[in-house]
Amino acid sequence: MVRFGIIGTNTITEKFIEAAKQHAHFTLQAVYSRTEEKAANFASKHGALETYTDLEKMASSSNVDAVYIASPNAFHAEQAKTIMRKGTHVLCEKPMASNQQEIASMIEVAKEEGVLLMEAVKSTLMPGFLSIQEHLHKIGEVRRFVGNFSKYSSRYDAYKRGEVLNAFKPELSNGSLMDLGIYGIYPMVALFGAPNHVQANAVFLDSGVDGQGSVVAAYDGMEGVVVHSKIVDSHAPSEIQGEKGTMLIPNISEPKDIKIIYRDGSVEELSFEDEFSPMYYEAAEFISLVEKTKDRSENNSLEHTLITAKIMEEARRQIGLVYPNDRS
Repeated sequence: MVRFGIIGTNTITEKFIEAAKQHAHFTLQAVYSRTEEKAANFASKHGALETYTDLEKMASSSNVDAVYIASPNAFHAEQAKTIMRKGTHVLCEKPMASNQQEIASMIEVAKEEGVLLMEAVKSTLMPGFLSIQEHLHKIGEVRRFVGNFSKYSSRYDAYKRGEVLNAFKPELSNGSLMDLGIYGIYPMVALFGAPNHVQANAVFLDSGVDGQGSVVAAYDGMEGVVVHSKIVDSHAPSEIQGEKGTMLIPNISEPKDIKIIYRDGSVEELSFEDEFSPMYYEAAEFISLVEKTKDRSENNSLEHTLITAKIMEEARRQIGLVYPNDRS
């Protein structure tokens, strides 16, 4: 069994717990919150055995093997380093941190302490993405990757009423690129590696974060186009366009129902089974790595995390989006 502590008593954390409980080797051991009342309520709801308001005490507990971090982005780095310095593994929600410098410092601590650090990007560990990797050769020379994730935020109506919630606060290292753009950038990196250079654009909100934007990445012989938004919906699929055919991906954040349309008009449905809910697969990958004492995931590697962070940081530089954590 891998006994987990949890940071973050929010919807994402609840989805992770419910998904991870489908794994036979997952145990929810502890919940951390800044208030005992919130920790106790969350622990009671989800069956955790311990509660903490002191992060170091939870990380030091002999009953906690790993911690899943789902706090606001700006807190990830310091929380992760505090946990890892106690010899405890960390599964950190995406994006792993505010910038490359923070991620590099997290990786350094993970290596010093000999613990596992992995970014919790669900999509690149799901059966659909593995199917993309398996069948990509069928479309021939790839000329364009299009990653589209535009989803009207459930918090945007409140924003328009004058209530700025966490999703739109620059001090928490949030915004469309960090929250949704990563769903296009990370799989692009997992498939094609680091681009030669990028060009970015954005639409800003008055709170100081990007509401939507795009990133164009130049590779040798191909380009990557990532479109993201928290203020409009898009129903267009993502695509990987090759010289022999095009792979259609209806939902890049949870890839399934994928098909290849070949140049002759024939269609191949890529069949596979999603036996579990989307976040299960990141939990399963992490638990497997812990149990096998491995220090990296193939798809969600620290190399992919660093390349993705570099792309997003360069995109933010170009659009003029600076977070307080960038100055620290």
